[in-house]
Amino acid sequence: MNDRNSDGLQSLDRWRVFLAAHRSNSVSAAARMLGLAQSSVTAQLQALERSIGEPLFVRHARGIRPTARADELASRLAGPLDALAEALGARPAVEAPRVRLGGAAEFLAHVAMPALAPAIADGLRLDVTHGLAENLLEQLGSGSLDLVISAVRPRGRALPTALLCDEEFVLVASPSLGIAPSPELRPSDVDAWPLLSYARDVPILRRYWRHVFGIRLEREPQLIAPDLRALAAAAVAGAGVTVLPTYLLADELAAGRLVVLRETDDPPINTLHMVRRPGPLGDGVAIVERALRAAAERF
Repeated sequence: MNDRNSDGLQSLDRWRVFLAAHRSNSVSAAARMLGLAQSSVTAQLQALERSIGEPLFVRHARGIRPTARADELASRLAGPLDALAEALGARPAVEAPRVRLGGAAEFLAHVAMPALAPAIADGLRLDVTHGLAENLLEQLGSGSLDLVISAVRPRGRALPTALLCDEEFVLVASPSLGIAPSPELRPSDVDAWPLLSYARDVPILRRYWRHVFGIRLEREPQLIAPDLRALAAAAVAGAGVTVLPTYLLADELAAGRLVVLRETDDPPINTLHMVRRPGPLGDGVAIVERALRAAAERF
């Protein structure tokens, strides 16, 4: 009997190998999970592809990427195979899949990690990548990431996208600078102090000046640091004035290490989206999404 005539039930080992490869996106990792040689995993995947009659994985430099057909099969097989292993009193055939999450470093550190800590302690396996939204969305489209928290909404419908939350931005400084907070604060009130910026073209500061003050910011920053946490630390130490998202400053504001210089009912906002890899995704991604939504509701 050749592979194409098999009903697939005669070789459950192949499906265990398939599921391990799908969950790890790596032949070598699947081999380690199952205690097999890489050559054996490769041979079993190739035999399974012959029996299915189409490719299940696309090979690339950093591992393997499942096809849409592989995603469909994995979503249908994972539960039954894991349940069978549990019923037989055996360790599940493969470990829980890793969820590959991308986003801005500051949001991941201050919001995502605390929100996901209970799930990680419960067994969630998570790989985190930080970077610029455009680069992360490119990785998502290529299948290298499963979920991205993005300030950029992707065009078209190729990447499923949902609103997560709005970041609110405030103008802050250390109280040691002696700037009097006021709803009527004007740009001239902070002209004597250095500006602390994320980038040379002051994108966050420029947006605040336009939105709140209604003018174009013409000043250059004295400090440029491409990490909002570094700007917060510099502001706490009295280096100057900056604009940052409120979620990043909760402890500093509560402790009085920073003060909001101009309270407003209409702060500048930045909308964050949850963007998914196309195709069926496992329970791990749903767990991550639920935890992040719950955290976002507390903003």
